[in-house]
Amino acid sequence: MDPHTDNRNVTDEFKGKSEDEIIAELDARGVQVEIAIENTLRDFNMGSIVRTANAFGIRTVHVVGRKQWNKRGAMMTDKYLHTQYHESFSDLRTYANSKQYRIVAVDNVPGSIPLEDSTKESTSILLFGQEGPGLSKEALQEADTIVAIEQSGSTRSLNVGVAAGIAIYTWLH
Repeated sequence: MDPHTDNRNVTDEFKGKSEDEIIAELDARGVQVEIAIENTLRDFNMGSIVRTANAFGIRTVHVVGRKQWNKRGAMMTDKYLHTQYHESFSDLRTYANSKQYRIVAVDNVPGSIPLEDSTKESTSILLFGQEGPGLSKEALQEADTIVAIEQSGSTRSLNVGVAAGIAIYTWLH
């Protein structure tokens, strides 16, 4: 592919390279942190979260629940990530245990700790819920920890895509 005519949503360093070459380069420099999204509503925000994960060097995205999701918001960035599907939260737990990763639920529920105060281990899976219903009861009960983004305004919650961006950036920096 000619780098001058490559109109994909990739940075200049990847223009003209094949998908496999891009994936290999990203894998070589990516971060250990992974993300998971409980997929209950085929929410457009899932694509936004995947795009954000790609932007910050996350290599693995887990989709818990339905395999179908609205990829439009990902702007094709999902092609350069490793996506794993899990039928249930318990399947994600089994995966996390096998890698000795902890699951960090991101939700503003009672009992959560401020994101800033949490121990940000690289062997973590940041778990996000759907816009509206948030995370399932099972995920909240079985996660290793629950963190929340502190807010000082009048709104009850942030858009999940925005919250994911804040959480991922904070976790990695």
